[in-house]
Amino acid sequence: MAGRPCTVKIVDRSHVSPPPGSVSTTSLPLSFFDFPWLICRPMQRLFFYHLPFSTLHFINSILPSLKSSLSLSLKSFYPFAGSLICPPSPQKPHILYTDGDSVAFVVAESCADFDRTIGYHARDVQDLHPLVPELPQSDNCVQPLLALQVTVFPDSGISIGATFCHAVADGRSFNQFMKYWASVCRSAGNSAPAMPFLERSVIQEKDPRGIEQVFLNDWWSCASNWEDDKEQVHHDVFTDKVRATFVIGRADIERLKLHVLNRSTEKRGAGLPRASTFVVACALVWTSLIKAQQLGGSLNHHQDADEVYYFCFVADCRNRPELAIPATYFGNCLAICFVQMTGSELMGEDGVLAATKAIGNRVEEFEKGALIGAEKWISNWIEISGTGRLFTVAGSPKFRVYDTDFGWGRPKKTEVVHVDASAAIYVGDYRDEDGGIEIGLALKRDEMDTFSGVFHRGLKAI
Repeated sequence: MAGRPCTVKIVDRSHVSPPPGSVSTTSLPLSFFDFPWLICRPMQRLFFYHLPFSTLHFINSILPSLKSSLSLSLKSFYPFAGSLICPPSPQKPHILYTDGDSVAFVVAESCADFDRTIGYHARDVQDLHPLVPELPQSDNCVQPLLALQVTVFPDSGISIGATFCHAVADGRSFNQFMKYWASVCRSAGNSAPAMPFLERSVIQEKDPRGIEQVFLNDWWSCASNWEDDKEQVHHDVFTDKVRATFVIGRADIERLKLHVLNRSTEKRGAGLPRASTFVVACALVWTSLIKAQQLGGSLNHHQDADEVYYFCFVADCRNRPELAIPATYFGNCLAICFVQMTGSELMGEDGVLAATKAIGNRVEEFEKGALIGAEKWISNWIEISGTGRLFTVAGSPKFRVYDTDFGWGRPKKTEVVHVDASAAIYVGDYRDEDGGIEIGLALKRDEMDTFSGVFHRGLKAI
């Protein structure tokens, strides 16, 4: 068993604002795409970089440019420096930026081993928690939206940790911000990265069915109950829990695609399944998780064979022709997609094929109409998450997070920390190979051992 996680020493606390006078006081309405994420806990991201310098060298020689480039970046991404305002009904939540608003910025030093911290092996989930900041304390109506922490591993590397409120931005928008900041830092402010598109009317014009009002009613009805639930996660949630990163290389992805297509042809199914990289990777992980639960004893095979299990992923609506939303739109622009299957389907001999078909069919439904059934996104989420049989996906290989280069080279590792507290998996691009996939997840230690065996046997059997 690993020892207690290494704590960090706080070296400096400060705040970073856009350049004075560069952004006037601005109020941004939330769009109907933002409302479902009001009930979501903060997102937490980590980027690790090899930087073999002392803490003093980092503070004197690197930190000033990191902060100045952040300030310039916040001029374009000023909502991150603002606050989420949630007044009582019937007033609507909105984002407010006032000249001088800022982002909390912490500098810390860690005594942990850098190479072990960025490993792919299973280790205590709490090893990473000291590396991500907490959002500043707020009252019930005003919530800061972003906090940042840079942690120095002396003579080894650094991590950049971010905690942000999902209601202000989805993963694509957050990664656009990180790449923008990295580009400004790398070029000492001389580059001109793509600017974010902040105009919310482009979303409001696409709501002829009144989805916003439905979501507002859902939010007002659950906000008072949710306020207690979204507080800090209880410590015992993480007891004996480990996180690990699994890799599906490009060759394995191609073999997995070929496997499901061949099996579909052999079974003479009606049409070939949509076997994209994302779909087949999710199908393999979902079925492996269910099989691992059954082998580990948390599922009763006979009782749970007919139980319905749910898989939730999000689909980017920016590229949908019926919506015509710019690719650089900053905010949330995601459709919430649910898939359901029985335990017997997932645990069967052709579970991966069945899951591929189910997830692929939902992708095709989305492409036929991104907002079909949107009115039930929040109500379905509340109902389904209460079953305890829901797995969700965070991230996307399309974000290409390993391209986030501040001038120190590509990240040595990236992590999504908030999956530790939920039944979620992270799917992202692979650091060492284009076309490969990284899967990050957190499980109880014995469950992780079982999942690892099932997952690798599944890949080997293809």
